[in-house]
Amino acid sequence: MGKEIKKGTKGPNTKYITRTKAIRKLQISLNDFRRLCILKGIVPREPPSRKKANHGNSAPASFYHVKDIAFLAHEPIIQKLREHKIFLRRMSRAMGKQEWGRAKALEENRPTYKLDHIVKERYPTFIDAVRDLDDALCCVVLGASLSQHRRIPKADLEDCARLAAEWQLYVTHTRALRKTFLSIKGIYYQAEVMGETVTWVAPYQFMQKIPMDVDFRVMRSFLEFYKTLLGFVFYKLYTDAGLVYPPPLDLKKDASGGGVDAYRLQPVGGPSASSAMDVDAKEDGKKKNKKKGKVDLGDGKVLTGKQVQKAIASMEEQQEEEREEEVVEGNPKDVAEPRAIAKAVSTSAPSGPLDDTLPSTEEFIAQPSKASTTGTGTADPSNLVITLHALANLPTSTSRSTKIFEPYVFFISRESPRHILEFVIKSFGGVVGWPATCGSGSPIENEDDERVTHVVIDRPVPETMTEVDKERRRKRKYVQPQWVVDSVNAGKVLLEEAYAQGKTLPPHLSPFNAEGAGAYDPLAPVPGMEKALAEVDEEMDEEEEDDEEEEEGSEEEDEEMAPPQHEEKAKKRHRRGKKAAAAAVRVANPTDADAVRKAELEAERLGIEPAEFDKVLQKASEASQKNKAGAEEEGEGEEEATETVTKGGASEENMSKMLLSSKKRKLYNLMKRTNARKEEEKVRLQNKKIEIAKQKKRTGVRGDVGS
Repeated sequence: MGKEIKKGTKGPNTKYITRTKAIRKLQISLNDFRRLCILKGIVPREPPSRKKANHGNSAPASFYHVKDIAFLAHEPIIQKLREHKIFLRRMSRAMGKQEWGRAKALEENRPTYKLDHIVKERYPTFIDAVRDLDDALCCVVLGASLSQHRRIPKADLEDCARLAAEWQLYVTHTRALRKTFLSIKGIYYQAEVMGETVTWVAPYQFMQKIPMDVDFRVMRSFLEFYKTLLGFVFYKLYTDAGLVYPPPLDLKKDASGGGVDAYRLQPVGGPSASSAMDVDAKEDGKKKNKKKGKVDLGDGKVLTGKQVQKAIASMEEQQEEEREEEVVEGNPKDVAEPRAIAKAVSTSAPSGPLDDTLPSTEEFIAQPSKASTTGTGTADPSNLVITLHALANLPTSTSRSTKIFEPYVFFISRESPRHILEFVIKSFGGVVGWPATCGSGSPIENEDDERVTHVVIDRPVPETMTEVDKERRRKRKYVQPQWVVDSVNAGKVLLEEAYAQGKTLPPHLSPFNAEGAGAYDPLAPVPGMEKALAEVDEEMDEEEEDDEEEEEGSEEEDEEMAPPQHEEKAKKRHRRGKKAAAAAVRVANPTDADAVRKAELEAERLGIEPAEFDKVLQKASEASQKNKAGAEEEGEGEEEATETVTKGGASEENMSKMLLSSKKRKLYNLMKRTNARKEEEKVRLQNKKIEIAKQKKRTGVRGDVGS
């Protein structure tokens, strides 16, 4: 007889534990457990049976997989969190006893931790990190728009502003922006980086109210991880683009409201500049180094006189060795002076801590493949191996749609959102200027510059204009901000007439079609639109004829003999009969109650008596029945064939559904319901569009007639 198995120790439900048990197993607090789960990407799981997983207890609880908790137990950050708790306890004790020296020593030795290893764990390849940039960018851009608050540290807000500016700078430089949409929630951007689509939302630059019901400790945990992730990704992107990361910051422009323009893109081999040091302070440092006999190499590297002499001596020795090799082998080589200087600097300058250094990239060494060459030594195209290094070095072709604003120079007026328009226009090759009141660094001083081709303005047209203003408006186009975004989404420069200053703008449609193929497209032609507008034209023509006849009758002189009363009544009855016939003809099926009701309302609007409408409707129904009977006699064979095909198709569909499993059958039915719902929504929106067009047609024609 086998060993008796205790209940609740085997089965799929035993692989899950509650959050309380997980915290007790890890021996950390609830806040530390939340932070650890956020950093490591651990989320609650849903067990097959919540009651069995909780040992018969049906109370609501969060469950985690046992392997996830075991994975967290080996995380070295747990020890750092415990050390931080000990540090806080010692610091509070020292502050309570007023031991200021001990408190200062504790503050200098505050425990810290790095998240670099977690980023490498969660994203094994660089493409994985790029795919997960959406949430990180949304969080960072939101933090950059918030004002300073006691619940949000100032350092976090500054880091968010820096990272957001660096991302915009990279997207602008590489022309990676593809779509933009101005919505009520914010500005939606979509860029294409390394073949992956990155979408993020940026809030408008208004005063943000800090909500009190948001747990900012959770938000700060996410932000802590996202800052590390974006640091890794931006370093790789800037390095692949041949740029220095982080980009140097011009402190003067930043202080005067330069925004993103305060950061300067610098190639890797170009002149270096420190992002945290002003130019004047740098010059003062060089003067001090000259007085002390030191040489400033830039980038914070300073050589003493002894180090320079050692570098020169090593260079001379290397030159002599190379000359000897040239004499022996007859192969001249260039003297590698920069390499010798770098070697001297690396050997003499003290190295910083390991955590403060940037991640280094290994140098790729090409190895010839035996299979890739033929016997003659030439490469065989059929055997060439495509490597990641070869793909990275492929020339990137900039599409034509990313250069639509290259021939134009824009000037943004003070009421237009500069941070949106500058980013979008520069991403598509345009030159942007703005007034001095909106910040420094503008390449165009004012609107009167001869180079300006477009003025982006968001104010009404002035009632009175001077000759100078009229002449200026003839030389350039004045458009509203929506023209820039719609042109980007269309992939071409749209006509400026519909977006001119003071005009009613066309609908701003979203370029993000999330519904897929077959969904409602606002720009696509609607079937039945022309017929509906033609009916409106007929109605308006009939109303105009009636108005003209009434005016002619009222203008007749009273002295002349009026026509007999019965003739006038006959004419009116004839006109009403025509209207009733026009209303009744619109009823395609007289047995349809909804269609008849609509026709009755239309007849009532036209002033037709119910008796006349009933007579015309009865005649129309009799005629339709006769036509239907003739059509049934002619098409009996066709209907029988159609019924046979329909029944056959339905039976085949039912047979196919019977062969499916229960899960797949439910999924198939769900797909059918979803498609039917989409189709109903599409028809509803198309009908709504037709009604709006008919209403505009009526009001427009009436306005023209009244004028």
